[in-house]
Amino acid sequence: MSTTTEKAPLNGVDVPTLFGTRDAVKQTNEIAEFQFRATNTWVSGTHSRSTFAGFYGAMQEMRHAQDTVVESDHPAVLVGTDVGPTPIEYLLHAIAACLTSGIANIAAARGVRLTHVSSSVTGDIDLLGILGLSGGAVRNGYEQIKVTFRIEGDADEATLRDIVDQSRRRSAVYDALTNPTPVHIDVVTG
Repeated sequence: MSTTTEKAPLNGVDVPTLFGTRDAVKQTNEIAEFQFRATNTWVSGTHSRSTFAGFYGAMQEMRHAQDTVVESDHPAVLVGTDVGPTPIEYLLHAIAACLTSGIANIAAARGVRLTHVSSSVTGDIDLLGILGLSGGAVRNGYEQIKVTFRIEGDADEATLRDIVDQSRRRSAVYDALTNPTPVHIDVVTG
């Protein structure tokens, strides 16, 4: 797609390669079509294990440098064994991680050196929905998610706030959470 240059990364981002990738996609839009994948296996009770390995992108099948395995479970109070976060908690990580990577890229592209970026994320959920005890009045998922960023760098407050806002506007996870995304479920038995 592009060639890495010798310029020192800013915020850990190779800015010339970032712009080179953007230019390559502008020239050949098909490069932008990606499909990410995970496999999941039930372990026991509410415990399951997902693996992230291969994906399609830049017009070819690819693999991550290493497979990533994550555990999911429910805490004991929700009849689990608590060997990992609940599936809904992974959404909190997903939105924080997506926004944070966007912040690093956008700040680097603007020439802003970051010295600190952290966030806290909360998701409010009423289990009456999942437990089928609300007569349909309570949704099954989060009622709201709140992300609070602490960001510092060599730019003024308005610029730092704008970087976070641009990251929100470009975030794939924010988009998936705030806009309807079709989800198709196929079942194979036997």
